[in-house]
Amino acid sequence: MAVRIVRQPKQIVLLGAPTSAAALAAGHEKAPQALRAAGLVERLQALGYSVTDMGDDPVAMYQPDEESPRARNLPRVVAALEALKPRVEAAVKTGGLPLILTGDCSSALATIAGVRRYYRGASIVYMDRDADLNIPATSPSGCVEGMVISHLTGRGAAEMVRFWGEPPLVRDPDVALFGVHRLDPPEEEMLSRFPIRVFRANDVQRMGAVAAAEMAVERIHGGQNELVVHLDVDVIASEDFQATDLPGAGGLTLAEVRQALEVFAKQSRLVALEIAAYNPDRDSDGRGARIIIDLIASALGARLEAQTQAITAVDASAKPATVAAPDDLPSTDPPAADSSEQVTPASGE
Repeated sequence: MAVRIVRQPKQIVLLGAPTSAAALAAGHEKAPQALRAAGLVERLQALGYSVTDMGDDPVAMYQPDEESPRARNLPRVVAALEALKPRVEAAVKTGGLPLILTGDCSSALATIAGVRRYYRGASIVYMDRDADLNIPATSPSGCVEGMVISHLTGRGAAEMVRFWGEPPLVRDPDVALFGVHRLDPPEEEMLSRFPIRVFRANDVQRMGAVAAAEMAVERIHGGQNELVVHLDVDVIASEDFQATDLPGAGGLTLAEVRQALEVFAKQSRLVALEIAAYNPDRDSDGRGARIIIDLIASALGARLEAQTQAITAVDASAKPATVAAPDDLPSTDPPAADSSEQVTPASGE
């Protein structure tokens, strides 16, 4: 049965995924509550959004797992995904924009699976300092967070790949890695073999953040598929941001991340935005939380402005041309356009 989803341009649906199960240490699971406490909801409301807060999933904590050194904590990671997926589905169905605050990056699987409940195709812009292309056989740490893109594209740990019944969740050409600055040799080798779009940090800086972001959307069929944007905050150079487990020097500046994120947020097919890898334990003065909230606000403020301009343009084009006519002629104004979108649920449950 077809499901009618009516997009709600001024509605944000907030979801928390307090998980560090796929990470290398605890701390990330505190991110959703910390960002709320720092004023995220109030900031979005001040922009003009209505915010529905759906609360948090159960906490999924990192724990040492010496019995599975190649892919640690998989049962905990999968349980966290299973908790988040139906809530993303419910958020997408409202027509609002799901804003997922997550600890570790593995949540991207649940986010895209939730989107694909209603849309057959999805593309992802994955803003991250790391490529996350390892698999259990190549991972130096067994950290599942470092395998997210492999799992999305149908490779890696079987438990993760099978999370979506008909893998892959995302086709290789529909993935854009944006801001990559750290790659393991096996990841470099994979990128030489698979048609994943890669925008390394130095390429973004050479092209300019706006031009690179626009090209990334174009390259991953952003005009045909629904778009998911994932921001791992460690993509920001450590000179500007430290409140994450693996900060690194060089890479994208805070200004470049902001510019790119605004481009992505303006896309009409954006259907979910995910913020990952903030660690409040490394943010004693709250500066990191304020930076993240500023980034989200600038991106979603740009989105609201772009949508308002688009609606104004449609309204203007719908007005009839002015012609000289007798006063007694009836009005011929066209009916208002139906803004709803007819969506057929996808297979792969």
